[in-house]
Formats: sequence, structure tokens, C-alpha cells
Amino acid sequence: MNSALQFSEGELNFKKIFRFWTPLSATWLMMSVEGPFLSAIIARMISPEYNLAAYGVAFAFAMIIEAPVILLMSASTALVQNLNSFKKLRNFTYALNTTVTGIIIFFIIPRIFYFIVISLIGLPKEVAELTHTAVICLIPWPGAIGYRRFYQGILIRNNLTRRVAYGTIVRITAMTASALLLHFFTSLPGAVVGASALSAGVVSEAIASRIMAINILKKIKDEIIVTPNADELSYKEIFKFYYPLALTSLITLGVQPMVTFFMGQSRMALESLAVLPVINSFVFIFRSVGLSYQEVGIALMGKNKEGYTLLRNFAFILGISAVFLLGAIAFSPLSRIWFYNISGLSLQLTNFASIPLMIMVLMPGLSVLLSFQTAILVGSHNTKPITTSTIIEFSGILIVMFIAIKFFSVVGVTAAT
Repeated sequence: MNSALQFSEGELNFKKIFRFWTPLSATWLMMSVEGPFLSAIIARMISPEYNLAAYGVAFAFAMIIEAPVILLMSASTALVQNLNSFKKLRNFTYALNTTVTGIIIFFIIPRIFYFIVISLIGLPKEVAELTHTAVICLIPWPGAIGYRRFYQGILIRNNLTRRVAYGTIVRITAMTASALLLHFFTSLPGAVVGASALSAGVVSEAIASRIMAINILKKIKDEIIVTPNADELSYKEIFKFYYPLALTSLITLGVQPMVTFFMGQSRMALESLAVLPVINSFVFIFRSVGLSYQEVGIALMGKNKEGYTLLRNFAFILGISAVFLLGAIAFSPLSRIWFYNISGLSLQLTNFASIPLMIMVLMPGLSVLLSFQTAILVGSHNTKPITTSTIIEFSGILIVMFIAIKFFSVVGVTAAT
């Protein structure tokens, strides 16, 4: 039975929400370990500041190119109801994956790439060259992400959230093994090691997600899984539903290159570029509980929003808990232990990262709130307001960065956070 239809009115409770959410949360939590792990390896290799900066910039560019496919999981959770909708959304996914892969290949053409990162962003030549090689290693990244998120959405809709977590275990294992092998047995720069490990992980997870969805796909193709009263989905309807989501992701992830651009013009630019990916990776661990809640809301809200009150209350508890845990670390000596002893930052960079981490302390709670609100809109097939709110967010970040750096000469990473 489809997870979206699993609970009738009055049957949903905190225990069922928790059991449905836990594997998805574990998935995001495991993914959140990627950044700190790879940053810790890069920080212990040759020229850590240059390589951490290059890895952060390469990852930011890969993320914005990936943006159009990132919400395919929400789309397949909401839309794949029968054989027709499966085929239509699968073809849509393949077209989208081909497009984003073509974009990243176009982006790495040397004349185009170096014009953007040196002439526009102002990266030092050493960082720009490392970034170029790292982005080349990330060519498989966007297509693999789109492919696995499409099949993960189908697993979530059919109440197989544990399989999503299993796929992430495959990803983390492949990423860790690749990073360690490249670190110990090659002389590749740290930024290249990090990017190569990321690509190996997502490609492995994409393959695993497809394999774990085989039984569900067989039922869909044999038309065993049929949603009563499901409308026949058209490509026009898919586009109308999805383009605000893709635009939202594009705007959201466009924040990273924009922040990189401003930090490149700021005071203490190299130090800022080096520590921001480490800070973001750490905060992402706590944000992951909220990011995982979006698909929970889409799947369990109910056709008439009968699950709203319970899901809202669960989200409130989740957000408060995540903010409290991050605050307990950010405002105590534990942050020094994380950045210096675990992440491998120098003492100077560790001290440099402490105030920006304190500024980010509310982010986990806001991530839960955003995920819950987005789930309500996606579940209602009303995706345009999501884009509007994201434009407001993007504008706010742009204004704060510009004023802080251009008029008050605030340190780059402090302005960014």
C-alpha cells in the first residue's frame, strides 16, 4: 500500500511518525558526515588551506548545477501513483539528468571556467587550478543525484524508508573507501581526493537505489500498485508542478557561489573560504533532521490534511531539540574540540570559526520549519509560493553580504554566516 495512503484519519500518532521519519533522518545524518570526514582528510594533507578552499568552491558549483534535480525525490513521492505517472516522471528525470550533466561539462571548458573563478570571483590562481580539477571529478555527481532521488521517492511513497537508509550506507562506504585509498596510495591533491570520493559515493548509491526498487517497479509495471482516483499525469502537468521546485533549488543553491564571490572580495578571504565548508558541514549534521522531514510531511499529511496537527507538533519538538544540541556545542569548548581535534583545523582557523558557528545556531530549527511548510505546499500541488519565498531569502542574503563586506569590511565568513 502507498505510504501516502497508509494511515487513515485518527490512526497517525507520534510513534508512527517517528518510525517513518527515523530511516530518512538517518539517511541525511549519514550524508552530513561526508563533509566533516572529507574536510578532516583534506586538512591533514599538503597545502590544507588552498585545498579546503578549492574543495569548498568546487562543491558549491557542483551543488548549483545539481539544483534542478535535487527535488525529484519530493516529486516522485508526490506524483508516482501508477504506471503512467511512473513512466512520465522517469522520462522527465532522464531528460533533466542529461541537461545538468551537459551543463557541468560546458562549465569546465578552461576559458569559461577560469573567466568565472579568476576574473569574476577573484580566486587565487593556485586555488582556481585545484578547483578546476575537482569539478572535473564531479562530472557524474548531478546525474547520479537525480537518478537516485527519483527512485528514493518511489521507495518513500511505498513505505520503504529503511531502503533509502541502506542506500546511503552504500554511499558512505564507497565514499570512505575511495577517500582513504586515494589519500594513502596516491599523491593527488586534497581537493581532488574529496571530489573523487563524493562522485564514487553518489554513483554507488544511485545503483543501489535502483536495485532496491526492483520489486516496487515490477508491481507498478504489472499494475498491481494502483492509486484509486489517480489522474492521468501529463508532461505539461509535471512541468507545471516541478519547475517552481527546480527554480527554488536553483536559487537556494545559487547562494553558495554568490557567497563565494563576496568572500573572495572580503577581508581574510582565504581563511574564510577554508573554514566555511567545515562550518557548513558541521551545521548540516544538525540541519539534517529537518531536511529529512519534508518527505515525511508529503507522505503522511493525508489528502485532507488530517495529519497536520501531529506532524506540526512533532516538527516543533524536532526543531527545538536540534537548536539546543547545536547551541550546547557552539557556545562551549566542545566547538574547539570539533574543529581542532576532529576536523584537523589549525589553531588559528579553529579560533576563526567559533563566532560564525555561534551565528548559525538557529539554522537547524529553521530547516525543520521550512521543510514542514514546503511539505504542505508540495502535498497540495501548490509549488509557486515556494519559489517566491526563496527569492526573498536569496535577496536577503545578497543584501546582508553586500552591506557587511562593502560598507563595514566584515570578515568574509562572518558576513556569510
